[in-house]
Amino acid sequence: MDIKSKVIIIIITGASSDIGEAAALKLSMNGAKVVLSARRKDKLNELKKTIEKKGGEALVVIADVTKMVDMEKLVDKTLEEYGTVHAIINNAGLMPLSFVKNLKTDEWEKMVDVNIKGVLNGVAAVLPTLIKNKQGHIINISSVAAYRYFPGGAVYCATKAAVKMFSEGLRQELAPKYGICVTSIEPGAVATNLMDTITDEDILGKLSEMQKMTMLAPEDITEAIYYALTQPSRVNINDVYIMPTEQQ
Repeated sequence: MDIKSKVIIIIITGASSDIGEAAALKLSMNGAKVVLSARRKDKLNELKKTIEKKGGEALVVIADVTKMVDMEKLVDKTLEEYGTVHAIINNAGLMPLSFVKNLKTDEWEKMVDVNIKGVLNGVAAVLPTLIKNKQGHIINISSVAAYRYFPGGAVYCATKAAVKMFSEGLRQELAPKYGICVTSIEPGAVATNLMDTITDEDILGKLSEMQKMTMLAPEDITEAIYYALTQPSRVNINDVYIMPTEQQ
């Protein structure tokens, strides 16, 4: 797909930068019209200004991925502005790792709401338009955690495994009948603010060694997103599994 002038919704975790910002910049600089969505307006407006200064086009729509009504409004506003949607990148995610015995159930619920329900809501909101167009692309950011457990990751790994399997189910349902591609992006350790949500002291101590290695940059994930989006219509990139060279 040639992404020039294509309308791509990018769900950004909170109002952080990281993968969402890098993807917005990369895609907009290659001609896409990007729709930026998160809960905080100030950071999104800063990103919009940066994109416009570079000659790109962006629309800001505030939304909470855990609320279906917000995601419906996000798509409605996108359709009002641009008339269609060509792709969505479901990037919102939380990673408050903890050992199950510590029973941080509030954090479990937040992960399920954002990491799983957020993806479901994003897909549900955009899918009628993609089916009507009989084309489009859904990109879900999963993780290497979908394949392997690591200390404190029981719930987090479960959420990412759910995203991966949901993506595969979507692909089998949508690609042959409607021409809608579905891709699961599965990074290893990325230099983002995900670890800032960890409150379990036992986990923080165990992660100190991992933080010493050279992690992936958000731009590395963006390149995988761009690769998946720009393949010919006959090609569906099912999964992109990306690891830092230093990570075992």
